[in-house]
Order: sequence, then structure tokens, then C-alpha cells
Amino acid sequence: MTSEVKKFDTLLVANRGEIACRVMRTARAMGLRTVAVYSDADANARHVREADEAVRLGPAAARESYLKVEAVIEAARRTGAGAIHPGYGFLSENGPFVEALEKAGITFVGPPASAIAAMGDKSAAKARMSHAGVPLVPGYHGDDQDDALLKSEADKIGYPVLLKASAGGGGKGMRVVESAAGFQAALDGCRRESQAAFGDQRMLIEKYLTQPRHVEVQVFCDSHGNGVYLFERDCSVQRRHQKVLEEAPAPGMSAELRREMGEAAVRAAREIGYVGAGTVEFLLDADGSFFFMEMNTRLQVEHPVTEMITGQDLVEWQLRVAMGERLPLAQDELTITGHSFEARLYAEDPEQDFLPATGRLDRFALDLVGAGLDPAKVRLDSGVESGDVVSMHYDPMLAKLIVHGDDRDQALATLNRALAALDVQGVVTNRAFLQRLATHPAFKGCELDTRFIEKNEATLFATQEITTEAYAAAALIGLKQLARECESDSPWDRHDGFRLNAPHTIRLALCATGQNLTNAQAPDAEGVVIVEGTRETDADPWHLTIGDTTLTARLQHLEGDAVAVTLDGHRRRLQARLGENGVVVMADPSGETRLFWRRIDAIDHGQHEAESTLTAPMHGTVVALLVEPGQKVEKGMPLMVMEAMKMEHTMSAPADGHVASFHFAAGDTVGQGDVLLEFAPEE
Repeated sequence: MTSEVKKFDTLLVANRGEIACRVMRTARAMGLRTVAVYSDADANARHVREADEAVRLGPAAARESYLKVEAVIEAARRTGAGAIHPGYGFLSENGPFVEALEKAGITFVGPPASAIAAMGDKSAAKARMSHAGVPLVPGYHGDDQDDALLKSEADKIGYPVLLKASAGGGGKGMRVVESAAGFQAALDGCRRESQAAFGDQRMLIEKYLTQPRHVEVQVFCDSHGNGVYLFERDCSVQRRHQKVLEEAPAPGMSAELRREMGEAAVRAAREIGYVGAGTVEFLLDADGSFFFMEMNTRLQVEHPVTEMITGQDLVEWQLRVAMGERLPLAQDELTITGHSFEARLYAEDPEQDFLPATGRLDRFALDLVGAGLDPAKVRLDSGVESGDVVSMHYDPMLAKLIVHGDDRDQALATLNRALAALDVQGVVTNRAFLQRLATHPAFKGCELDTRFIEKNEATLFATQEITTEAYAAAALIGLKQLARECESDSPWDRHDGFRLNAPHTIRLALCATGQNLTNAQAPDAEGVVIVEGTRETDADPWHLTIGDTTLTARLQHLEGDAVAVTLDGHRRRLQARLGENGVVVMADPSGETRLFWRRIDAIDHGQHEAESTLTAPMHGTVVALLVEPGQKVEKGMPLMVMEAMKMEHTMSAPADGHVASFHFAAGDTVGQGDVLLEFAPEE
């Protein structure tokens, strides 16, 4: 293997969000000028603000901006960038892009196109790994993609099986198929996702291990023939095959198993002539056997935990290798110090099946000093700041919270304190869910496998214990908001409970799940608490009736989001922030309660509306209509498929009946709350 020196002084980062900011941070430290690229949706994004220069690529859609090879190369030419770092996603594993850069005389900070091609085709990669002596999971990786043949191969392997897009990764185009009956529907869904994400519908099938851990090895190779592994990461805690919590090193790893997996990973990299940073992913079974899953020919999202335990800057390694330098350290010079966790902060709602969320980030901050945390032990990699807008066009990950400790227990304690100190407002996130994961006894006890969230669903999503103070704070804020919205000089125009010579009364339904409020007036409405607020004048306290309890209540706004709730003379300070039809109450640094409200002191048509229409739970695009208007359907039957933030979401029948009409066609863009279809329940 030969090498040439490729010095450059300007680096273009062909990505967005936190990874673009993270790469530019190291580039600046190395004295390089940085160039950002952006779409119309990202014109004011943080990565654009932080770069020395920035070039517009095109409209918001990734295929018209970040995925436009010619536009990215032209941006490099215009700015004099001698190298391009792809980050992850988008063009990071695009062989033709690398070839185009070679022709243009621009250095690609990553592996050669041949290595990307070798691992990009998952089926061909399996054959190469077998040749290199890397263990493989039983499966089908052939070129024949006939539906009947794929079904036959799945039957031979034995269910459950895992369907995977041959051309991609990251959970796109992937389904677990539990039985033969569900194979065809899963295959169709995988192909749609794969085509949308990778422009390729080919599938491979693998035996689905029931209790595997996802353990991956960080490898690094240079153009001088040197290769090392920087130990392993455990990424078993996932939802929809996408990682949520990662840690390094992997718990319970013996020195022998670490060496075996590391050496297998380096063999895999050498087999394809790899150069740069790469990750070889394995499934680790309970008996210590491990199987090759795939190789990501790029920097991984979770690379910071490896940096924390090794003390190395992997982006700096990437840039130096791209310049033709040798690896900074040999294998025997690399050591593990302490333990590290990474928690991925997503704009999504775990309580609503992890639906992506959009909106304006009113506040995004991490108060390390106030939480008593050591800045050297906590790192927040983000691509957003307060005031930024989270759009529907890209992946919902906002940031990564990374911590380090002397051991796993210490690192986990730091993670929990840091999560509690992370203040995110304006957009629904998984922050509270991450805390439930990190404090779960099974996670603390290292009872890890890739179905961790599914197995512990009952406790991770247990019914929330909501305090009277939380209900009172939410009700008082709701009452004040309604009164503000209904202000009028004329009593005849008011709808806030005004009565001539009578107390002012408003009734609210409060619930932790907004969907349940459609039937709020039903006596057995699940999780719904009815609050009645009465007062004589605006200056008087409210008399709140919460269930069977009546309290005298006042609300006082303090600084920021702090409020004081006084109930029967007992004053308590809380954090509470107003959201769309709801409020988030923080009773203490680790306890978050999100309550939705609905006014029910007027005629309520909620149940009729819920039965006759189906609304979009998020902004997105209609992918497919699965039934015909007038077709009889059963409750729970899939009706249509939406796609948002690169993931598919299926809308199902709310009851037995039929679809009277669809309001949108495949390919249409819809907004959150838009009526998707008219549904006629069976009488």
C-alpha cells in the first residue's frame, strides 16, 4: 500500500447538525479553515453560523441539497476547500461521491470508494467476511430477490428472522418478522424504506437472535498498512433498531474476548483495503460467541464514548490519515481509562410511540455549574441552540450527552445528573425517557440485549404517579391561558365561564396522554382527571376541585419558568412551561410531568370527531394508501403509511368500519393535525 501527502488548509463539512459542528471544532483546533453547506431549511442553523464560510446547496429536501454531489463539489471549488469531511449519513458512504472527488482532485476524509462498495452491499460483504475468517450469522445474502424465494429462505432459516436493506443501515429498511404470516407485509415495508433512503430495494435475511447484545469495535487504518482497534462499545439499548444509549467499554468483556473481537474487526478492515475510521458491528450472544453484522465505513454517531475512554480525538485521527500521515499510536500504546456513556437526545415523543416532534426550541441549555458537574467529565455535542427550529426534513436527533467516570457506576450517576440539568423547552424530546432508561434496575445491573426497551416496556412506560401539585399547577396555568384567550370588553362575547351574579367556573380535563382527551367526558376515560375551577373575581383565589379534593389555590409566576403554587396555604415552587394544549411541570430536577388539557364545560364533540376522522400525528409525507375507499376494515388494520424524519409510521383503523374518503394521495406532504381521511365506524 502506497501513500502520498495530501496537505490541505480548508475543510468543507458536507453535513449538518451536531456532527458538522463537532468536525469543525477539531478542524479549527488544527488550524484549518472551515466551510459549511446548507439547505434553505438550515440557512440560520448553528453549523452555518460557526463556519468560516457557508454555501447554499438548494431547497430543504435532502435529495435537492445535501445529497447533490455536483453542488457539494462546486461548493468546495468556490471556497478553495482541499478536503471534504462527510460526517455520517447523507454522502458519507456514497462510493460514486468519493470517485467524483478523486476526479476533482479533492481529498475525501474517509475510506476509498472500493472499501465503501465492498461493505455497502451487505450481501457481498458477508462473503468477504467469511473469506477473512470473521464469524457470520446464518442467513440469505443472495442476488435473487424474488418474493417467493425470499419467503422460502426465511422459512428455511426459521422465524424470527431479520429483514435488512442490503444497501444501507441505521435501522432504515429493517423489520423483525415473527412468523411466515407477516413476511410479505414486512418485505413490502422494508423495500419502500430502503428505496426512499438508499435508492435500492434489495434485501438480505438473517436469523434473528433472541437475546443478543450489539457490540461494535472501532477500527482505524492508515495508508501505510497500519491498523488498530480502539476497543468496543455496547449499543444494545435501541428503539426501532436505532441506538438510544451507548457505552464504552462494553460491560462484562474479558480481555480475551476483547482481543478476539478487536482482531476480527481489524481483519475485516484489511480484507477490503480500508483507510480511515470505521466500525465493525457484531452481535454478541450470551455464550460469548459473536457474529459479524455490518461495517459502517465512516465515523459513528457514538464515537465520543471511545474518545472519552482512550483520550484520543478520532476526528483529528481522520484528518491526519487523510493528509497521508501514519496512525498516531500503535495497538500496544492504546489503553482504556474509566467508563463512558452517550445518551442521544431526540425530538420525539416516547409516550406516542416515539413520533418525531417539530417546532421552535425556546430554550436549550446545560447548566453544569448549577448541577455541580465537572466540565471535564460531561460533554454536549449538539447542532442546535435556543431559538433554533426543528424541521420535519431531517433526522430528529438534536444532541448527544456524553459523560465519563472512573467506573460504570460513577459514569451512570453523572449521566443521570447531567440529564436532569439539561433544559430543553419548546419541542417534545426523549429526555425524561432517557432518565428512566438510565435509572432502570435492569440497565444498572447490565442486563443488556437489543430488545431491552421491549422487554422492560411495562416499567419504562409505567403509569405516571402525578401529584396534586402537578395537577393544580397545570390546571391553574390552563385556566389563566383560557381566560387570556377569551378576554373581551363585552360579557356577551366571553366564553370563559362568565355568569351574571354568579361565580366564574371553568371545567378542564387533564391527562398525561393527549389522545385520551377525545373521550374526556366519558365517566371511565382512561387517565383523565376532571378539574373544576371557581372564583368570584379575578383577584380572588381559585377553588379547585380535583377529583374528590377541593383546594384553595393561587398561582404566582416567578423568574423564568419558575412558578409558586399555593394550595390551602402550602406554597411550593415548581418549574412549569406552557406548551401546545398542555404544560410541562418539573417538581424537582429529576421529575417531569407532562399534562394535556381540554376545556369540557361546553358541548363536547370529541368522541364523534375521533371516530369520523383520522389526523396526522406529525408533519410528514404520505407514502402509501393501503385500502380503497368503501373497503370494509377491522379495528387496528393498517390504512395508510406516512414517512417523517426518515422513518415510516402506519395509521390504523380506530374501529371496525370503512374509509369514506382519503384527503391526501401518496407523495403529498401533510402537517401535524391535518385530517388524513374520513372514517365511518360500523353501526
